[in-house]
Amino acid sequence: MTTTWEPVIGLETHVELETESKMFCGCPVDFNAEPNTVTCPVCLGLPGALPVPNRRAIDMIMKIGLALNCSISEHTIFHRKNYFYADLPKNYQISQFDLPVCEEGFLDIEGEAGGRVGIERVHQEEDTGKSNHMGGDGRITSAEYSLLDFNRSGVPLVEIVTKPEIRSATQARAYGLELRAVIVSLGVSDAKLEEGSIRFDANISVRPKGATTLGTKVEIKNMNSYRSMERAIAHEVIRQAQVLDDGGRIVQETRHWDEDAGVTRSGRVKEGFSDYRFFSEPDMVPMVIDQEWQDRIAGELPELPSDRRKRYQGMGLGEYQAALVAGSEPELVQMFEGAVDAGGSPPSVANWLTGEVVAALRRSDHSLAASALTISHLVELVGLVESSTISTSAAKAVLAGVLDGEGSPGEVAEARDLLQVSDAGALEAAVGQVISENPEEFERLSGGEQKLIGFFVGQVMKLTGGKADPKVVSGLLRARLSD
Repeated sequence: MTTTWEPVIGLETHVELETESKMFCGCPVDFNAEPNTVTCPVCLGLPGALPVPNRRAIDMIMKIGLALNCSISEHTIFHRKNYFYADLPKNYQISQFDLPVCEEGFLDIEGEAGGRVGIERVHQEEDTGKSNHMGGDGRITSAEYSLLDFNRSGVPLVEIVTKPEIRSATQARAYGLELRAVIVSLGVSDAKLEEGSIRFDANISVRPKGATTLGTKVEIKNMNSYRSMERAIAHEVIRQAQVLDDGGRIVQETRHWDEDAGVTRSGRVKEGFSDYRFFSEPDMVPMVIDQEWQDRIAGELPELPSDRRKRYQGMGLGEYQAALVAGSEPELVQMFEGAVDAGGSPPSVANWLTGEVVAALRRSDHSLAASALTISHLVELVGLVESSTISTSAAKAVLAGVLDGEGSPGEVAEARDLLQVSDAGALEAAVGQVISENPEEFERLSGGEQKLIGFFVGQVMKLTGGKADPKVVSGLLRARLSD
């Protein structure tokens, strides 16, 4: 590249809210229903149907706005955003334009790619239908044809728009992960990117480093994972820089990320605000959010991930471990909190939960809630390991038994004959046998080759079926050396 280009990135995040009914009608929100069975005249946009706002959804968007340090508008209105797309039955979307519910906030990102990302607005709208791309791998780039499902049409949707302040693909990913952690902690959405309940679109432009004017932006869609987001943004920055270096110009358009090819592909020319022909929704009156309503929602805010991380570090967790637990699914966070309250060591509980427990659940394709593991089981398992009643390797087998419903950790360890032998007298014979079977190695150990301690401990563990306490075995070996 002949010019040093600076990327300018803004993210638009759509979050589907976990309400029982849709945004402007009484249809239930059911993503498992057969296609086009959860619809009515309102969400299908039939003539004469009138929308009625979902108050619970407004509560939720206020929670999001307050968690993102936004100000709440006392007076806000809905608008019609006019555009044609196959999955938009009315040919307009009820959204918001110049008077959103929440505006002017920020989200602080920790770590090397951190910093403060300004939030321009958080507004309420309705979701569109869903285009199911048939054939190929299910992506639009390889589909043979598409089918439309309007069950999602009208589902409460929140759009969170950043200011163009993100400066790298890595920072964009970090923002996306932190935002998701905030959304999940609020309990307003499960925010599963792989299922579409949270979706990210990136607006990207480049400009000469040090310039203050913005370049022509391109919107990137179809980013189905955080890794995809980072790859897509990084690729698009390079693509735009190369186009400009070659004397070309950037077209304002929507491009789709092709995961397999690792490139963005042109979709359609991007509309501007004037193309949407926004105007006030004539079928709904303005909405007034008084101070009492705002105070009630503010009082319902839970502990946010950033505060939770700090508290966990105060419990003795390292920075990475604290972030891992704080950003986990709610059921895992609740088990961690419960296990610590029940007397479990915070670092040990965190290690087992985020390591072996999560790995075992992924292998079995079960959720924590659907498993047989309880808070008391986890505390007992950690205690058995810390007291050397069972070894760490045996504890993994015990955990598998607990998850399979075989009983408590103590019951599983006893039934599977995994209790660790810590009695020095009982282990003395095993140590003597291993030494007699490996005289040359013991002579080298006696000569100062200390790394052979591990060899002898391993042989004793093998001889005892993994039940010997390695600390006791090590002590017996060192006692033999001092004789």
